[in-house]
Amino acid sequence: MSDERYQLSTGDYLALDATAMAAAVKTGELTPRMLLSAAQARCNAVNPLVNAVNMRHDEHANSVLRARHHAGSEQLGALAGVPMLLKDLNTYLTGTLTTNGSRMLADTPPATRNSTIVQRYEAAGMLIFGKTTSPEYGLTTTTESSLWGQTRNPWSLAHSAGGSSGGAAAAVAAGIVPVAHATDGGGSIRIPASYCGLFGLKPTRYRTPQGPDTFEGWFGASCGHVVSRSVRDSALLLDVSHGHEKGSPYWLAPQAISYSEAVRRSPGSLRIGVVDQAMTGLELDADIRSVLNTTVDLLLGLGHRVDPVTLPVDPQQVYGAHGAVGAAALLAAVRDRETVLGRPLHADELEPVSRYLVNNATSATAENLYRARRSFELIGSRMEHLFDDYDLLLSPVTSQITPELKVASLDQDYPHYIQGIIGSIGYSVLANVSGQPSMSVPLGTSSSGLPIGMMFSAGWCREDLLFQLAGQLEQASPWADRRAPL
Repeated sequence: MSDERYQLSTGDYLALDATAMAAAVKTGELTPRMLLSAAQARCNAVNPLVNAVNMRHDEHANSVLRARHHAGSEQLGALAGVPMLLKDLNTYLTGTLTTNGSRMLADTPPATRNSTIVQRYEAAGMLIFGKTTSPEYGLTTTTESSLWGQTRNPWSLAHSAGGSSGGAAAAVAAGIVPVAHATDGGGSIRIPASYCGLFGLKPTRYRTPQGPDTFEGWFGASCGHVVSRSVRDSALLLDVSHGHEKGSPYWLAPQAISYSEAVRRSPGSLRIGVVDQAMTGLELDADIRSVLNTTVDLLLGLGHRVDPVTLPVDPQQVYGAHGAVGAAALLAAVRDRETVLGRPLHADELEPVSRYLVNNATSATAENLYRARRSFELIGSRMEHLFDDYDLLLSPVTSQITPELKVASLDQDYPHYIQGIIGSIGYSVLANVSGQPSMSVPLGTSSSGLPIGMMFSAGWCREDLLFQLAGQLEQASPWADRRAPL
């Protein structure tokens, strides 16, 4: 399987999104081996620059490919032959390591079974050949860790790729894969998508599976999906991955149409509320405001109604509840690991900020956690009532332009960490607490050439509406020809 028949040029590979790759496999124009080899070659060429892929699972991909070849099933599945990368955070592939970006899990045993979402990706025909970087337990908006080092933005190697799905976003922006698995617990899909010039949608709470061993992350604030270059890829990946999993107590009603179909439908004339004030109170960067204004003009030109709106929530309640839940989850993970090791963690097995959060969480009470969960419900209710008046909300993804590396890392004291992330968390956290779906759309660039995304959020279970608008925006203001200079 190494002859010229399986070679695909870099240019031809980069020109294809996942949907086009699968279509070419089904017609016989391309083979899964050609696509996998091209992805591996691209990874070899650019990953030393961006450090997006922290573990290669080539043997796994090769064994899956051989099994499908012998079974005559290489062309089966909606995503047949498409190369895929998993985020190295609470997502498991049989026989491989998952570190959650933490030194305390660097020598944990390989997984003994696949995550449900991995099962669904492989059932759709995808070829998983590696994992992407994450900061420790996904706790910050950059992707840097003492275990795996710094993940760099393909648009500017001195800048962050965002977090916590920065490895996934950097891999897609660098052209290693057209789409990559990602997760979002406070903006971790949308922020990297914005920083790296990609499309990224966080689904409704419980839309995608998190099992089979656990069924929600951070009381539902965290959920998984992908970052991608094209809107249709994101829709197709959600088509093959969403839905109830056995054992889960959570169930969302099936959609009337596929998400792929939604992308092709007009959204009609929408009522869109604009939120320009960050919940952190931070002043909006001038370049981001310019893109926001341009986006409003674009929406008006497409026949939508756009009006300013004030959020009906208390920022302190939003951040307080989110922080309490995330810290409690981290404490539980640390205690579980200490039980396995039979000893307390050493000082260098946790990042300084992570250790600070764990220490604080030890003094929290059951009442604190109950009130945090209750806040999730109250904030979600207030936001759902707001969507009685608006179809969608528009805001920036972040208050400030993509920061340089080290600014938001966990390897510093807590006050400097908070100062480092404040420019990135002013808008995105709300949808995680409330549970509504939310997406970042690459609609502009800064004066220095860095990508800028705009965020749209919808009511509960209205991913279809987000995809409708995203498809319309992709046609009206195309971004596919904007590529990182690698």
